[in-house]
Amino acid sequence: MVDDTAGKRNTADRQPRAEVNTDYSEAEAVARPWPEVAALLEEAELFWISTVRPDGRPHVTPLPAVWLDSSLHFCTGAEERKGRNLAENPETVLTTGNNTWDRGYDVVVEGAAVRVADDARLRVLAAAWEAKYGEFWHFEAHDGYFHHGRGRAVVYEVAPRTVFGFGKGSPFSQTRWRFA
Repeated sequence: MVDDTAGKRNTADRQPRAEVNTDYSEAEAVARPWPEVAALLEEAELFWISTVRPDGRPHVTPLPAVWLDSSLHFCTGAEERKGRNLAENPETVLTTGNNTWDRGYDVVVEGAAVRVADDARLRVLAAAWEAKYGEFWHFEAHDGYFHHGRGRAVVYEVAPRTVFGFGKGSPFSQTRWRFA
């Protein structure tokens, strides 16, 4: 699915509603303010993307992503496993955090991956990638793709539908943010 309006929607009104799950949180746990969680998404260097193969089996792999205009953006080759999965089923989960159980904060973003093919928007995203990750991640943006060397990549945007946050350590917490 291609949506040339990806990234152009009004994101100022995308303020989620937070709910702390008291079944999985300590009594003193409170929801982190959404701007703090958005900052974690913006600063994270690595995400794990989960997609579904056509036969229903999950596929998980790491990748870099950019948080911009209240959405996560990532790219992949159309023939890579995740690219083929998304062509069949756009529902995805992106996860970031750390691998400790007693400190840090993990964030899980659920939503549909929508292809970004507008060259002007791709140029904005390419600049954001390079600003975040350095010149190794320099992309040329034209013809509806990111181009890097001889390869090209499809770019996707995931506007969060639901975000989960897992506070580890004291206090342990589980928060869900739902977007309208």
